[in-house]
Amino acid sequence: MIQFPKPDVEQFFQTYIIRSFGVSSDESRLVFSTTLSGKFNLWAMDLKGGTSYPFPITYNDQMCSFIKLDPQGRHILTAFDRDGNENYQLNALRWNGGEPMPLFEGASPDDKHEFVHLSEDGKRIYYTTSKDNPNFLNSRVYHLESKEDRLLVEGKDTTTEMSAVSPDEKTIAITKMYANTYYVSYIIREGGEEVCLTPSPEQVHTSGNVQFLDNENVIFTTDFDSEFTYMAHYNIKDGTFKRLCEIDRETVSSLRLHKESGTVYIVTEKGVEDHLYAYALGSGELTSIPLPSDILDQLVVTRSGNLYILGRGAVKPSNIYRYDGSSWTMLTQNVMTGLTEDDLVAPDVVTYDSFDGMEIEALLFRAKEHTANGYTVFWPHGGPQAAERKQFRAMFQYIIAQGYNIFCPNFRGSTGYGSSFVKLVEQDWGEGPRKDCLAGMEWLFEQGISSRDRLFVLGGSYGGYMTLLLAGRNPEYFKAAIDIFGVSNLFTFYNSVPDHWKPIMEQWLGDPERDRERFIKDTPITYLDNMVNPMLIIQGANDPRVVKAESDQIVEALQAQGRDVEYIVFDDEGHGITKKANEKVAYARMVEFLNRCQ
Repeated sequence: MIQFPKPDVEQFFQTYIIRSFGVSSDESRLVFSTTLSGKFNLWAMDLKGGTSYPFPITYNDQMCSFIKLDPQGRHILTAFDRDGNENYQLNALRWNGGEPMPLFEGASPDDKHEFVHLSEDGKRIYYTTSKDNPNFLNSRVYHLESKEDRLLVEGKDTTTEMSAVSPDEKTIAITKMYANTYYVSYIIREGGEEVCLTPSPEQVHTSGNVQFLDNENVIFTTDFDSEFTYMAHYNIKDGTFKRLCEIDRETVSSLRLHKESGTVYIVTEKGVEDHLYAYALGSGELTSIPLPSDILDQLVVTRSGNLYILGRGAVKPSNIYRYDGSSWTMLTQNVMTGLTEDDLVAPDVVTYDSFDGMEIEALLFRAKEHTANGYTVFWPHGGPQAAERKQFRAMFQYIIAQGYNIFCPNFRGSTGYGSSFVKLVEQDWGEGPRKDCLAGMEWLFEQGISSRDRLFVLGGSYGGYMTLLLAGRNPEYFKAAIDIFGVSNLFTFYNSVPDHWKPIMEQWLGDPERDRERFIKDTPITYLDNMVNPMLIIQGANDPRVVKAESDQIVEALQAQGRDVEYIVFDDEGHGITKKANEKVAYARMVEFLNRCQ
């Protein structure tokens, strides 16, 4: 019997990311954005006629924000950015791919386009753009044949995005953003009349995910007068609002309508997992549909009633699945070469009490006994209004394979635990969430899982900010820190975010003049003198959210103090590490750093 050696850790890199997908109207073709070649490109699979095999249809090595296949099979619509700058711009592709063609000649490289809707005949594309209005955005309709580009809604006072279009294209839905926890949806009739879908737009709440049932009725998600988001209905003719479907302690995150059967497919978040339901509009019956994955990233419902999802789990990389009403079929075969799920580590879901008695849910990945080195990596997630969930991260599995535990708390401000909980981080980035993190560290110490001399902190984005803040305010809790594109200075961050973020910054973070003392207290670089532990900092040069200057300034300040700091900048990345070659460099350096600092 041949005895194979244990899998080499390099094998943990041998998977790819799938970011988005589209399905042709006859379900014969699947197109998806993936790093199958090492960088993001569009690939396709023909689903009918025997064995399907993926083939590339672009070679531009860029990420896209959506994929929409023409109903008549003439072309593909999509939008690409440039090396992570997030300035997605509308492009068309031939049906079999090739060189993407920009829809708008001479568009500024700073323009951003967000796809909303393609007309039933495939002739008109509705979109939201930063062109001529970078702070508040404009909504437009573009005629693909005549090239007429007409303004529909000009954003004023706050960021305004189009979200849906009625079947007769005489009514549109828009959403006005005031904060991540305060956005309100309206419908606008052909004459320009603007009507709010919820009873009181002045009340802080959310409403979005608008779907037109017909020209007079819409469904949408909202947490109006509720702790958890539910599905609501609005009759445009009568002006009546009603709650339609609430699921106990679950947050409705998206809706997809199948008009032919009168069914709404509902995706919900419950802590660290997603759930899927079918809701019958006629009877009100709600049916649970078991998922093949823990997290559902995208859902498409075809005319035939088949469901297509992009899903992943803690030990399952991203894959696209089809549901025919009775069972799921995995269409893509994204697996880790030479490894099985038994070689990977699934997390335990644990809870602990924070400094004020609030219960915090967390994921604990325990290194396998034969590899465990006794050290733990503490991971504060990004967002901050997001959550760490049962989602596949090659980085996690690679670090765990080296013998490290990983602990991921969903501190106050995390999504999936109710409207009140997610608001707790607003204008309090550095106090409550930081104390939740410290309580999580204390829990690890009490459980004997880790200790102050066997703990590291690693985080990205807001998690990078929290890593830096902990390094300055609480360095005695851990040995070393790794910051990935984290905010180092709240004052400079406030003024450098993308233009369309600026209207929501006060509710989210505060005002740098009015809240000056709090900004100073919650800014990591304030505590530079206390940052005595070794630090590795990683940054994408094209990051539009946390710009490179945020990392530059903390690195330069630490170097001036003679501190142990390593700095890696990827010239072809933005707010994330998306290219396979860069992933390998970054992850290998991270583990080398952790091993060196033991």
